[in-house]
Amino acid sequence: MIEELLMAAAGAAAAVAVYTGAAARVVKQYERGVVFRFGRLRNDVRAPGFTMIVPGVDRLHKVNMQIVTMPVPAQEGITRDNVTVRVDAVVYFKVVDAAEALVRVEDYKFAVSQMAQTSLRSIIGKSDLDDLLSNREKLNQGLELMLDSPAIGWGVQIDRVEIKDVSLPETMKRSMARQAEADRERRARVINADAELQASKKLAEAAAVMSQQPAALQLRLLQTVMAVSAEKNSTLVLPIPVELLRFLERATPGSTGASAGHAETMMHVPPVPPPVPPRSDAYLAGRADAADAIEDLTGTSVEPAPREEGG
Repeated sequence: MIEELLMAAAGAAAAVAVYTGAAARVVKQYERGVVFRFGRLRNDVRAPGFTMIVPGVDRLHKVNMQIVTMPVPAQEGITRDNVTVRVDAVVYFKVVDAAEALVRVEDYKFAVSQMAQTSLRSIIGKSDLDDLLSNREKLNQGLELMLDSPAIGWGVQIDRVEIKDVSLPETMKRSMARQAEADRERRARVINADAELQASKKLAEAAAVMSQQPAALQLRLLQTVMAVSAEKNSTLVLPIPVELLRFLERATPGSTGASAGHAETMMHVPPVPPPVPPRSDAYLAGRADAADAIEDLTGTSVEPAPREEGG
């Protein structure tokens, strides 16, 4: 009798152990358990830890609640300014309602992936190339709103969307490089012209100051000579401008008075007439014959007017 009781107890214990093994489930910390009893959803979502279900009646589905990182394949499209680009992105999302994620959509990961691809194509068509390259924050927010609206009904929350890379054709890259080079050259020329203008103004001011003090120009020349000689040159060329000679002439005492006196003396001295060349006997005889011929013609003695000396 006792043996039969012990056998019955052992059988019951074995049955309880088998039942417990079949009904016991463990839900991890980052998971939630959704139970379907005869195909109907149970309202209670199993929390992390040890839980029990009815074997053969209940079905437990575990849903991962971690943030999922999903890369979006590169999508090729034409921007609003008619430029062909290839853009890829990455989507970060997580499940906030495990029951809705299982009931509302067949595969929420595939659904989010397809929605991200179509939204990325739509964003490419609505944006300019400059926005894709420099204003990505605004485009990321637009993508996030486009994905979050349908995902809320699936029990999924879009955490973040990032445009990862924008691929351009080689011809467009070369054109953009030429544009950037031309813009930098333009800015360099403007800066050089501005520097020349400022330097010319400063040089004009310096020239005005030096014109009031001529010695300043000589000091500047000496400073230039010192700067050149500091380079350890074996030969030094020293130019002497005319202004330096004039400055030394004015600085010499008595030079101005002597020059003025000499000029006045030269002004009062009468000019010396040129010497009269000696006259020959033939010249004198010819002159007398000419006088006699004139007297015979006129009947009066006419003395020819004396010729001016040196005429």
